[in-house]
Amino acid sequence: MDHEETDAREMAMQAAAVAKKGILAKASGVAAVVFLIGIIVLGSLAPVPSASATDCEDTGPGTGETSTSGSIGGGKADEGTTDGEKGGDSLHKQQIAHAKTIDAQAKKAGLPGRATLIALMTAMQESTLQNLGQQAYSADSLGLFQQRPSQRWGSKKHIMIPSYAAESFFQGRGGNDGLADIKGWQTMPLGDAAQKVQKSAYPRLYAGHESKMRKLAGEAGIDLDRPGSSKGGGKAEGSNNDAEDTAPDADVDSSNDNCEPEKPPASKGSAGGRFTDGEDSWELDNPRGLQDAIQWAKDHDGDYDPKWHRMCLAFTAQVYGWNQSGVTYAIDHFSVVPKSMQHKGDRSPPPGALMYWRTDQRAGHIAVYVGGGKIATNDIEKPGRIDVVDAQLIETKWGATYVGWTPPVFPKGG
Repeated sequence: MDHEETDAREMAMQAAAVAKKGILAKASGVAAVVFLIGIIVLGSLAPVPSASATDCEDTGPGTGETSTSGSIGGGKADEGTTDGEKGGDSLHKQQIAHAKTIDAQAKKAGLPGRATLIALMTAMQESTLQNLGQQAYSADSLGLFQQRPSQRWGSKKHIMIPSYAAESFFQGRGGNDGLADIKGWQTMPLGDAAQKVQKSAYPRLYAGHESKMRKLAGEAGIDLDRPGSSKGGGKAEGSNNDAEDTAPDADVDSSNDNCEPEKPPASKGSAGGRFTDGEDSWELDNPRGLQDAIQWAKDHDGDYDPKWHRMCLAFTAQVYGWNQSGVTYAIDHFSVVPKSMQHKGDRSPPPGALMYWRTDQRAGHIAVYVGGGKIATNDIEKPGRIDVVDAQLIETKWGATYVGWTPPVFPKGG
């Protein structure tokens, strides 16, 4: 009987242990489920990066890197770093350095010291005069002046170059007015002039930084009384209206191939020569001859320069030695050429001809036919890069509609 009781007690204890393990296992399972649910809930509350085109960073020339010369708009190769990445420098030293960079761009543009002061006040309000990367509370605002790629102030990489950002502020970019574009900026209140460029939701905040920026300028050795022109010494290459090269980083497609606009025409020149399609022939008056132009285009195959982004008509004109075509939109050049030279729908252009496409944008596209089914064109492979590619690629990659070709004539070129 004693053995039976002992056995019974042992069996009861084992059963209790098994039950306890089962309860613990179930509790652990419930806890795991609750933990997973918590992670899912927290994940749904966290900000999710949008799959927009501006997120598609291109690590090739002109987007993930600066130009091969190590500078864009006068900036140094290492200028793209945020101030937070530089480590040891104190905030004040960083501000002094950026103030000098801003002033250098004002001088370069031929603008007076007052322009520098306005820019310093603006940068102080926008970024505390720091080269800030994208902040959690902002949309896609970047750099000293918190310029936005989505508003065509430049690519993410370029805006993070202080000299490039300062040049944009003074001279405009991507259709945005710079300070020099604002009528009467020299005589209006400083804060009002800043607001004309920035178009901030808080326009009155710029003026409050005048005293502090005058003091900082003094420490940086900046002459705020320096004379200059209200329009400066002219647009820098790639700025404002002739700088469609500064759109946001994006996969290149027809929607961002604006190829517009250009400067007004200057004087003409001529290298002479005739152009023929086997039946008709035309006398050319381009500064660069036909064969030289074709070779020039081929020699630039693979070359990158930010000024070529969205500037197909300007590139085409320069192939033939012109400074500009004198026409705003690429597709309009087809109509500017005399009707007797327009070959609508003809897919057998002679080498050197200009080929045209309509895209889903106003500007359309133009390229130089170099023979063998190839064209020299910008942006088709990477923004701002010249490539010699199959002519059909404009249609297959961009979904463009072929219009036709004309001889390489530039009636409004200069």
